[in-house]
Amino acid sequence: MDNKLTHLDEQGNPAMVDVGQKSASGRMARAEAIVEVTQEIMALMEGGELRSKKGPVFQTAIIAGIMAAKQTGNLIPLCHPIGLDRCDVHIEVIGEARIRVQCTAALTAKTGVEMEALTGASIAALTIYDMCKALSHDITISSIRLMEKRGGKRDFLRAE
Repeated sequence: MDNKLTHLDEQGNPAMVDVGQKSASGRMARAEAIVEVTQEIMALMEGGELRSKKGPVFQTAIIAGIMAAKQTGNLIPLCHPIGLDRCDVHIEVIGEARIRVQCTAALTAKTGVEMEALTGASIAALTIYDMCKALSHDITISSIRLMEKRGGKRDFLRAE
């Protein structure tokens, strides 16, 4: 593995990676975030959806995550602006008061989509926080991490 940071030029200054000579290929990344809420918040579950005074929490978070993934190049300074071919956000309850948010992003391009997947999962998780904070500020977001990546120099799969 090359131990050189890719977002620095020869003088150590920030630089966008030059992907001009690369060939476009299929790229996919899946990231997740874990949101821990209170039992009071979980009591709002109806048919697989959290309902708050602000509306359907999971549905709103899904839309926010997709919107955020599409804006990653505008949010993170050295990310390339890319047009996603696909972006899906999936939310599921995985414990008494734990929610898993997963974002999968894919495209055919010269650069990967890890940051888009991570951004989508993060913003969807933050949206859950925002919509539930009136009930409790005892909400935590943790384990924002890349779970899988395909395409580019090397594939990656985290054991779940």
